[in-house]
Amino acid sequence: MSRTSFAALAAALAVATPAAADPTALPDIDVDSEKAPAAAETLSKDGIAVTRSSDTGALLSRIPGVSAYGAGGFSSLPTIRGLNGPRISIRIDGAPIDSACPNDMNPPLSYTDPQTIDAVSVITGVSPVSMGGDSIGGVISVETATPRFAAAVQTLVTGEVSTFFRSNGDGFGGAASLTIAGDKTSFTYDGSFTQSDNYKGGGNDGTVRSTEYKKTDHALGFAAQTDVGLFTLKGGYHFSPYEGFPNQYMDMTSNRSWFLNGGWKGTFDWGDIDLRGYWRDTDHRMNFLADKGGTASGGMPMNTEVHTLGSTLKIDVPLNARDTLRAGSEFHRQWLDDYWPPVAGSMMMGPDTYINVNASKRDRLGSFAEWEAKWSPALTTTIGIRNDQVWMNTGDVQPYSTSMMNMADAMAATAFNAADHKRHDSNWGWSAIARYAASDRAALEIGYARKVRSPNVYVRYSWGRGSMSSRMIGWYGDGNGYVGNLALKPEKADTLSAALSLKGEGAESWSLKIAPHYTRVDDYIDAVKLQDFTDMMGMPTPFAQLQFVNQDAEFYGIDVSGELPLWASSAAGQAKLTASASWLRGKNRDDGGSLYHQMPLNARIGIEHALGGWENLIEVELVDDKTRVDATRNEPSTNGYALVNVSTGYRFSSYRISLDVQNLFDTGYDLPLGGKSLGDYDATGVLRPVPGRGRSVNVGLSAAF
Repeated sequence: MSRTSFAALAAALAVATPAAADPTALPDIDVDSEKAPAAAETLSKDGIAVTRSSDTGALLSRIPGVSAYGAGGFSSLPTIRGLNGPRISIRIDGAPIDSACPNDMNPPLSYTDPQTIDAVSVITGVSPVSMGGDSIGGVISVETATPRFAAAVQTLVTGEVSTFFRSNGDGFGGAASLTIAGDKTSFTYDGSFTQSDNYKGGGNDGTVRSTEYKKTDHALGFAAQTDVGLFTLKGGYHFSPYEGFPNQYMDMTSNRSWFLNGGWKGTFDWGDIDLRGYWRDTDHRMNFLADKGGTASGGMPMNTEVHTLGSTLKIDVPLNARDTLRAGSEFHRQWLDDYWPPVAGSMMMGPDTYINVNASKRDRLGSFAEWEAKWSPALTTTIGIRNDQVWMNTGDVQPYSTSMMNMADAMAATAFNAADHKRHDSNWGWSAIARYAASDRAALEIGYARKVRSPNVYVRYSWGRGSMSSRMIGWYGDGNGYVGNLALKPEKADTLSAALSLKGEGAESWSLKIAPHYTRVDDYIDAVKLQDFTDMMGMPTPFAQLQFVNQDAEFYGIDVSGELPLWASSAAGQAKLTASASWLRGKNRDDGGSLYHQMPLNARIGIEHALGGWENLIEVELVDDKTRVDATRNEPSTNGYALVNVSTGYRFSSYRISLDVQNLFDTGYDLPLGGKSLGDYDATGVLRPVPGRGRSVNVGLSAAF
């Protein structure tokens, strides 16, 4: 199927014919109107397509308004309505996870595996202040195995094993879980493994270099029900020996992480308490994998160590039948060390260790108060205020050397060390949400929020001015170099969002959801050009050195989704038409240009069918031409495309088998948010956007006991 315009893509639906499909290929949306805003959507375990991808962030892009920056095979950066990963509040079992990499190769969702996720909740619109601070975008909450207990005086032994294979890249993996529980205590183990070679692009794009990966995760949890509440304790280990990054100069050559989370939930006559504590250590390594020249000559080792710990306290106090007061506090400490060891025999990378970030500290103390009022069965309001105090500091730095080859870095280090590194931000925010259910067939939610986020360690404290050192900073996949800025201010965002939900009569009827949104960000952290990079002959290259600066930005758009029953009978089963679409515009208000990595108009249309234990799906994924690009970063435009995906699954007894075919017609296309294919550029000298994955036949098998 050739590349085409969006208008022509819509015509492809006319010739798409129903075929077998996998129910896990489309999210199972479950909105709890009593606990979550109307804009919140939950993917249950059955709604997570484990055979399709090992990348949780990429799977979330099926939700309207959510997309993903291209990165490693399990490390894409989620984007909600144009605001990317670092600006989103992401919690794994209630705990935030700090990135431990100047290229953000280990974002929070990279420590999850779709095989062991219990549910993922996403709020794309305005969220209550009780759901986190130090962010200006939406909220992603991932829950892994929840504690299970047996009935009185019984023993519960239950679990599940699963495995999968993906033809494109010869990807394979598996997972196992086991719970042994009584009526008061519960022990749970979860483990998973996944591995893949480089994938092939669609059509004639060939192998996409630096897309291989391998990782394993293990977790052991304990829970106890007592007279004073539920106690939980969970620890785990994550290890990835390698992960290629097609749009980065570097690859991940090791990532080890250990964590321990604990919690207590108590219910009393006067209200509820939720207390949690967490700790995580991460040891991260970067260098070149074989696609980028390997490490036989020493390459360019880059090491990062991160230690984090923190706690959260939330208290719910029902004041009367109408009013509930919530209050809480959160403390989070991050310690980060980023250093690049010298390479023996290299005149440029030595003789000293390059100290990129020296024992930086980022402490945050947040507190909030929130009032929820149920004015009537139809009308509920939630109003809250929040403050986050952020303290940051770091030590002195040093270049590889003070020779002429490293003079730019040597001068930058001297200037950085002479400056005051301490920073303190006092960030105030608030939110107001109103939900009105006119009937069981129509509901409206509207919200306004003021959110504030302080800069992270790398945008404030990265200091290198050399060509090579600055290119090692950045998570944009654009090949440019980035320089930090000690003068950066916190980002301040004002967001107005709404969600209108309509549905027909009966449980199995049509539904429609329309969600417009607008966000204005003052002091948005963007970038300006310092200089163009040149080659050895002094000729210009497609890359530039940029510096992080505060500018102003705005985002606006609309998300639409719905479904329509097609038929229902005992002989033919049930079928329904599902559809979703998102349109987004992100603008730099200083220069009027487009912001980086804004997803173009996109849509999905599918037909779901179920008959007994057999469940099927065919869908068409449509993406428009990407013509609005960030000129400062030399962002490439991409052509529109249409992909057809089909899958089928059958469940019998406690077993399930599935067959999933992605990109059925092996369409060639480029990823709109994939950045530049630097792995291919290094090998061929041809610079292109990262190609999308070609046809892949995926098989999965699971058994519960």
